[in-house]
Amino acid sequence: MKKNNSKRGRPKKVSTLHDQQVKYKTKITDYDFDDTTDFINPDKPLNLRDIGFTLPPTSPTQVVSIRLPSVLLNQIRALSSERDVSYQALIKIFLSESVKKLKKGG
Repeated sequence: MKKNNSKRGRPKKVSTLHDQQVKYKTKITDYDFDDTTDFINPDKPLNLRDIGFTLPPTSPTQVVSIRLPSVLLNQIRALSSERDVSYQALIKIFLSESVKKLKKGG
């Protein structure tokens, strides 16, 4: 005898592909009644302020992740220890100086 897993002792109804298609068509039909595409004017696109939404200000710094060779990282850590700054701060200093030098042309 087969074991009945349903809660009330009745066999579970298996949904057929036809049942799923009927549900899907009903959802589309219901959606078509609430169509709001007429409210969208492609000639005048909205921005976030028009709809009353503002983004939080961007942070002055961002977190980045880079992979460095272990030897290079150890050298940077040694230099930072000599200068009594954190190695992250020293990397920022190196990057800033390098960018300034490149902007000047050499």
